[in-house]
Amino acid sequence: MAKKKILLLAGDFVEDYEIMVPYQALLMVGHEVHAVCPGKKVGDVVATAIHDFDGFQTYSEKRGHNFAINADFDNIKSADYDALVIPGGRAPEYLRLDPRVLAIIREMNDAKKPIAAVCHGPQLLVAADVLKGRSCTAYASVKPEVQAAGGSWNDMDATATNVCVDGNLVTTPAWPGHPGWLAAFLKLLGTRIEL
Repeated sequence: MAKKKILLLAGDFVEDYEIMVPYQALLMVGHEVHAVCPGKKVGDVVATAIHDFDGFQTYSEKRGHNFAINADFDNIKSADYDALVIPGGRAPEYLRLDPRVLAIIREMNDAKKPIAAVCHGPQLLVAADVLKGRSCTAYASVKPEVQAAGGSWNDMDATATNVCVDGNLVTTPAWPGHPGWLAAFLKLLGTRIEL
């Protein structure tokens, strides 16, 4: 397997599991992963949030861990990366206001590089205007945004584990979908795992 270079977009109050699990899983299979955040340098951290489904109409939020940034956002070039991972949480709310973040997403999408987004991560796909005529899923509250952007909504199942693959895009509604989401992303990357 050829080692791939993956870009991971981070921001304060990114969902803890949705950044930690893919970061560690992609490293585990031998890929190089650069976690970046606008305004942050190597060694800086972002605060994560833990979102859970406690029987309320929406998720609850607790403070998570500090997640270390290992690459400088100002120095990245999308051409240097093979794929992009967009975690959810509340970080996409403000990351979608950063023109460079949106440009990176458009560049990666235009180059047909694999893009994996989870939970509220598709808010960045909406803001980057890459969903028109495409199918995706996300946390349920993102559905109106996806549809307003011309995307086709793939309903989330009751367990939030469904995965939607449309060309180079792989999406899932929340962290319970990690197994299928990461498997589909690794397939797009051409990663083979032998047991």
